[in-house]
Amino acid sequence: MSAYFATLSQALKQAGIFQPCLLLDLDRLDGNIALVKARLDPGLAVRLVDKSLACPPLLSHIGKALGTDRFMTFHPPISAAVLEAFPDADLLYGKPMPVSAARAVLSRGDVAWSRVCWLIDTQERLAEYGALAAELGIELRIAFEIDVGLHRGGFASPEALSKALSALPAHKGLRCAGVMAYEAHAPHIPSLFGGPAKALAQASERAAAFVARLGADQRSILNIGGSKTALLHHGGAANEVSMGSAFVLPSDFDTAGLEGFQPAAFIATPILKVVEPMLPGPPAVSRLLQALGRFPRKGCYLYGGKWMAEPVFPLGMKTNGLLGLSSNQQFMGLPADAAARPGDYAFLRPTQSEAVLQQFGPIAVFSQGKIVDRWPVLPMM
Repeated sequence: MSAYFATLSQALKQAGIFQPCLLLDLDRLDGNIALVKARLDPGLAVRLVDKSLACPPLLSHIGKALGTDRFMTFHPPISAAVLEAFPDADLLYGKPMPVSAARAVLSRGDVAWSRVCWLIDTQERLAEYGALAAELGIELRIAFEIDVGLHRGGFASPEALSKALSALPAHKGLRCAGVMAYEAHAPHIPSLFGGPAKALAQASERAAAFVARLGADQRSILNIGGSKTALLHHGGAANEVSMGSAFVLPSDFDTAGLEGFQPAAFIATPILKVVEPMLPGPPAVSRLLQALGRFPRKGCYLYGGKWMAEPVFPLGMKTNGLLGLSSNQQFMGLPADAAARPGDYAFLRPTQSEAVLQQFGPIAVFSQGKIVDRWPVLPMM
């Protein structure tokens, strides 16, 4: 591990990057893409989650490798950027948008938004979007959110979906493209309650019961899955799965369904100071806490901090509850034998890719021992 991060450090220095940055290991990314291609059920397409891979060149790189132009989107400014960057993209909203948010973008008359499928979770939202389509004189594609066990909203039963479908003819401007299911709960079900495999099978069976209520012309989008479960689906009713974070593997995604994947994204930041830390107040307090193992005898301050990330290098580096967190100069405890010096780089592994990829400006793309490119990220606003 030390040799790997030494190589990353040298590449950053050669590229003249001396501030916090998001580093993407392109070679590891390609390895993860290869695993997806090898393990994905041949009957399933991949829909890329833009919020988790919020960088147009990154989305393009993965999309080309997998032969997909399907995206799941969550935030209108990002949706607009994806529509512009990918003229053939098909977008599905992964959460129901307030109808006022939909009106705000659709009233501009940009035809690109015809490539967006809006998510409907209730009868009330169905009526709102029906009224919006009539108001603007346009046709809107919709998909119904269905609850397959997560219990985060959506239609709770096939019967409830049938009721919504029966109301659809009254809304001449709405066209049903299918359904979206999400079973993020499945990997976390304890064995006492059947375990992950049973929960996943139940979610798949439940999704099939919903799909059975759709007409033959209402099944172009039969979406299920997320990064933790997408590669575990085989032979169900779905025709596509959503994936995002798995490609860069933040630490929250270290799950059985992604065995063999490697972390491909890291926060790299310079070490500003290496210190023999002391708490404010009498030195004896610090010495006592050090003797008790509650406070480190060696530490460092980082350029920035308080990120959604876990320290991975220097080895043994960790936060300290007594000094807390800081977005300006983060204190990190170090092992007594750590060889870190000011000007060295510290590396942290994001716990999630969503939002984190967009915090540092252009992403530093690492391949074959050097920084080969800087990739722009998608806008937050």
